[in-house]
Amino acid sequence: MSGAPQEIKPDPRLLERQVGTLGTLAQLSRRARHAATLEELGFLAVNETHGLVPYRQAALWRRDAVGVGRVLALSGSPAIERNAPFMLWLERVFVSLDRKRADLAPHPVSAADLPAELAEDWAEWLPAWGLLVPLADPHGGEARGALLLAREQPWQEGENRLVGELSDVYGHAWAALSGKRRRPWHILLRRDRRATAAVVLTLFAVMWIPVPQSALAPAEIVPLEPTVVRAPLDGVVERIVVQPNQEVAAGDLLLTLDPTQIRNRLDVARKARDVAEAEYRQAAQQAMFDDKSRQQLAILKGRAEQRQADVTYAESLFDRVRVKAERPGIAVFDDPNDWTGRPVKIGERILTIADPAKAEVEMRLPVSDAINLQPGAEVALFLNVAPERRIDATLRYASYEASVAPDGALAYRLKATLAGNAPPPRIGLKGTAKIYGPRVTLFYYIMRRPLAAMRQLTGF
Repeated sequence: MSGAPQEIKPDPRLLERQVGTLGTLAQLSRRARHAATLEELGFLAVNETHGLVPYRQAALWRRDAVGVGRVLALSGSPAIERNAPFMLWLERVFVSLDRKRADLAPHPVSAADLPAELAEDWAEWLPAWGLLVPLADPHGGEARGALLLAREQPWQEGENRLVGELSDVYGHAWAALSGKRRRPWHILLRRDRRATAAVVLTLFAVMWIPVPQSALAPAEIVPLEPTVVRAPLDGVVERIVVQPNQEVAAGDLLLTLDPTQIRNRLDVARKARDVAEAEYRQAAQQAMFDDKSRQQLAILKGRAEQRQADVTYAESLFDRVRVKAERPGIAVFDDPNDWTGRPVKIGERILTIADPAKAEVEMRLPVSDAINLQPGAEVALFLNVAPERRIDATLRYASYEASVAPDGALAYRLKATLAGNAPPPRIGLKGTAKIYGPRVTLFYYIMRRPLAAMRQLTGF
């Protein structure tokens, strides 16, 4: 029996799935080409690739060198915790796989492809079947990174081919976002020995260029030769009469101390004086008839004079509770309310009287930044209120010993004289000062602190 061959009709459902797969591939390729940043491309690679091939977890790794790189994106995670145990393990997995195989085609991976110390944790962090997809540079042929997809089912050959097509698109988009680097400088140096020698000699010569050594230190405009107003006696501050930065004249009242204790002391001294004088007068009257009273007369007179001296001293203390300015200037101190009711000891500093036309720069150079400084060194001051303006000064004093700065760190105290005849900045302004030291080689300028740290660490 003979007849015409039967026509085989394609399965409509299979054809529909194939068209859908090609559509998804085209859509992912278009989105990859239009990605604006590497972060956007990474998010697309680890999350949207699921529309082409199913998987449970995905990670994108950037390759900086052979066996060196870092994870850029994780599926389902908007941010990466670098110190998380999974991240530390995953980066070691990428490093191990990158060193083991140089093939740029997608290939299945599993715990069997890892060292024993990494393989034992595979089941805890990832599904059993993984697919490593290198993302190659279309210009240099080297892998810029790799995409790892993991799931519970084995990977099929058709899926590997689909992911391979998509990996080429991702690699091309990555290269476009990173810029055209067909022949990086390190590749040129490896291939051209004369260029390498020239670069090395140039760097060696540059390291011996003399440059001025410098250091940065916090700075403040402080009064020059101020008059310090101290507590004249032990007591409690009753009231600060002047305000901060107020101009005062010689003889103006600055502050008063609580006179209660001194007033009571003066009253007691006066009563003791009156008693002593009364005893002396009584003895003087009896001395005309009584020899014994005549003998006590000198003692009672001395006692009365002593009591009078106590009264005179108490009166002098009562006059000193009103502290007055000894010279004109501006009052430099903190908030007056901080002093009201505050107990003070004799000699304790309360405020200063400064001449606004006389100021200097005070700096605190940290011990770790200390350099060799001599009086006359150049100082450049940049105040916080005008950081674009440079104020020149000349170093006049540098302490030999470090002291504790207001921030609690050990620092050397430096003072500099402002240059020029212009009016100095307002007292109390803060900023940053750059102090210039002797000229040294560029190598010493760059390596001074690393060498000091290494010496402190090793002792050599």
